[in-house]
Amino acid sequence: MSRVSRRAVLKGVAGLFGASIATAAYGMWIEPAWRLDVTEYRIAPPRWPHGLTMRVALIADLHAGAPFMPIGRVAEIVARTNALKPDLILLLGDYRADHLFLTRRIEPAETFAQLARLAAPLGVYGILGNHDYWHGVEPFRAAFAETGIPLLENGVVALATPQGPVHLIGTASMIAVPIGWRRFRGYDDLPGTLARVPDGAPVILAAHEPDLFVKVPQRVSVTVSGHTHGGQVRLFGYSPQVPSGYRNRFAYGHVVEEGRHLVVSGGLGISMLPVRLGVPPEIVLLTLG
Repeated sequence: MSRVSRRAVLKGVAGLFGASIATAAYGMWIEPAWRLDVTEYRIAPPRWPHGLTMRVALIADLHAGAPFMPIGRVAEIVARTNALKPDLILLLGDYRADHLFLTRRIEPAETFAQLARLAAPLGVYGILGNHDYWHGVEPFRAAFAETGIPLLENGVVALATPQGPVHLIGTASMIAVPIGWRRFRGYDDLPGTLARVPDGAPVILAAHEPDLFVKVPQRVSVTVSGHTHGGQVRLFGYSPQVPSGYRNRFAYGHVVEEGRHLVVSGGLGISMLPVRLGVPPEIVLLTLG
């Protein structure tokens, strides 16, 4: 092999090595810990009041805990969300980090002291995620109660608008209780919760896991979810690993099936592995109407 060709090979190997290191650094630190996007969707949902426009901010999967989601970053997310001036703010579950890479554990009371600063004319409401149930649900329920943010566990609230009430419903987790290898029992009760909504009324459904969407009837105007983190690695519209029984079908973004609308947030924190690549932390701003 000539000296030139050896040099070219060595430069190529060095380039690949350098690119790999840069990609790893970006995916394991810059994107998960420093980026914060606002992703906007505009939807004209079915069974929606004529002339009503509603801006809904979604905060999903905070997984608060240093180094990737220190309390200062939670405060930044709160400030950024308030600056969007949404009409309604929904918290979609999974508030505390429980991965193996924690340098400081942040308890729900500390996180919710920041979330209590969220403000919107139609209110701030929340649901619980699977991790909140898995690791002891009472501190999360207490944090909601102490900060005055209503918690919807198979709950319903009528939001007053000039065009009449819009009903917000929030379901409990579908995988609240592990009962075996990849087997879970849920606390969700969509039929019972929907039964408390007047027939024909517009409905927004907050469900932590997007897999519930297959059971959502036509009467629901829009479903909003988190849980998947967009797979945490998402390239060219594909996520190799998605915590969903439906894989990429409900991995991320705006999904329309048979006239029904689902929006899946990529979330803000991390779970399991300390990496985000191609799906940066995001606040979702959803404009309905």
